[in-house]
Amino acid sequence: MSVNPLPAVESSSPETRNARGEWRPPYPIRYAPVFRWPLQLGAMLKWLVSNPGFMWPRNLVLLLIAGGSWYLTQPALPRCVHFEAGWIGQVYVRNLVLMWLYYGAYHLYLYTLRRQGTKGKYDARWPAQNSRQFLFGDQVYDNIFWTSGVALLVWTGYEVLTLWLYANHHIPYLDWARHPVWFVAWLFVIPFWRDFHFYWVHRFIHWKPIYHRVHYLHHKNVNPIPWSGMAMHPVETILYLSVGLIYWVVPSHPFHFIFTMQHAALGPAGSHHGFEGPIANGKWPTGSYFHYLHHRYFECNYGDSVIPFDRWFGTFRDGLPDGEGAKLAGEHRD
Repeated sequence: MSVNPLPAVESSSPETRNARGEWRPPYPIRYAPVFRWPLQLGAMLKWLVSNPGFMWPRNLVLLLIAGGSWYLTQPALPRCVHFEAGWIGQVYVRNLVLMWLYYGAYHLYLYTLRRQGTKGKYDARWPAQNSRQFLFGDQVYDNIFWTSGVALLVWTGYEVLTLWLYANHHIPYLDWARHPVWFVAWLFVIPFWRDFHFYWVHRFIHWKPIYHRVHYLHHKNVNPIPWSGMAMHPVETILYLSVGLIYWVVPSHPFHFIFTMQHAALGPAGSHHGFEGPIANGKWPTGSYFHYLHHRYFECNYGDSVIPFDRWFGTFRDGLPDGEGAKLAGEHRD
């Protein structure tokens, strides 16, 4: 799916772009009010229910997608006792459709139709074409191959193996009817577990011997697009999606596992599409300038904006212009 050479409509004010043509918000990046001291319960509760906030839109939308796919497409657990083509194919097709709908929607709106123009686009350039840096000479084709080809297989492989383990009682199972409180609590814990796991895996793959053999592939996308989210070396994908292995030792329901895997596999589309929200006529808050800065500068913002690991370990960049606050954790602003 190549990007046609449509005319770019520049609808951002010129003051928001630097000399390189990069757009930035006129305010510093802020962490969620969760790990501040002293505790600010009012701010935390507001963040939990506000728009945008913890629940809406990202986590609740992904939870609804997981719930819908569970009830409509999930093979019954007794079918998973044996590895059989029928239910394995069902899981694969389900994941393929979800990936194309979720990633494809962002790409269609922002890059094929270019409905935003370059309003809020961090890098004013469009995806690279005729570039030796990418497979097929095209960033879009390259990213689609790694995301919906390779990463999709790893994602499906994790799900197939874990469902087989659940079906054969090899890993602990949590019955939702007998433990409703723990069942619901897990749903709130999952996004925090994702952030925790992502930070430490991400720091590991930035270790030079691993970076130059594995993570370099993802960082070809200095100007990321939705399909860049899972455009990774297979080794990185295996490490990244190992977030679901916690359920091999911690009692849980298979739905917790499916939600975690879909959160990890679909979520990167929204953090890599290269635009600051809200988009769609101001109706859809999305985008992650926090993570875009990581692609732009490499050695900063390894985590996400909930658990402030980067602030704690001195790798935080707040996004303000150089010399005016785009510095590391010690000079973070609220």
